[in-house]
Amino acid sequence: MSRANPKIRNFAERLVVFEAAGPETFGTKVPTAFEGYEKLRPQLVTLMGNGGYRALLSRALALAKAEVPRLQTVRVNEDGALEGLAELHAQLKPDEFLESSVILLTQMLGLMVAFIGENLTLRLMHEVWPKVPINDLDFEIKGKNEKAK
Repeated sequence: MSRANPKIRNFAERLVVFEAAGPETFGTKVPTAFEGYEKLRPQLVTLMGNGGYRALLSRALALAKAEVPRLQTVRVNEDGALEGLAELHAQLKPDEFLESSVILLTQMLGLMVAFIGENLTLRLMHEVWPKVPINDLDFEIKGKNEKAK
């Protein structure tokens, strides 16, 4: 059972479905459901550096592994890329694979909201996925430096 904010999970699901419905990226080694991490990486590396991005993704992965033990085959490499996705993809049914991606992205978004705030998180999401509507989102997580709407 996920302890993540349901609104964050809903948004993560929306992003994963959006990515999965898009065209296959030719020559990519990353299964489609997990391509969002690669799209998000440049903005986060710019914000927090490669080490910060790896730490954020590693923590999100550790939290997701508690929910989905099959994610044990996945790891974050030195460059900040996810490894072991092909093995995971081969082990799971398509809906289970998508669900694993949703859970990992939910954890990552939750950490981003906690560390950099809801406003900056949403701004980064809009930069990466401009076609995914975000104007209906309010994660209801307010840091001490963020004012309520």
